Amino acid sequence: MNEDWVYFQIEPSQMTFVTRIIEGYEYLGVVTALDGAAGIGFVRTVPDTAAMTRDVLRTLPIDVRIIPYDEIKSLV
Repeated sequence: MNEDWVYFQIEPSQMTFVTRIIEGYEYLGVVTALDGAAGIGFVRTVPDTAAMTRDVLRTLPIDVRIIPYDEIKSLV
C-alpha cells in the first residue's frame, strides 16, 4: 500500500480491459488486482503520473470508482 498509487473499483470482468489501457500508455504505471472478485485494483504510479492515471480511468467507457487512500486501508 502506498499513498502515491491510484486505487479503483470496477466490474471484475473489466479488469483486463483496464490493464490493457493502462499498459498501452506504458509510462503511467502497472495495474495490480487487490481483490479481483470485488473489482478492486490499483495502479502503481509515482507522484508525477498519479493525476493523469486518475484522468484516464475517469474517461474510460465503464464505471470506475477512484478509491481514496484513506478508504482503501479499511477495505483490505
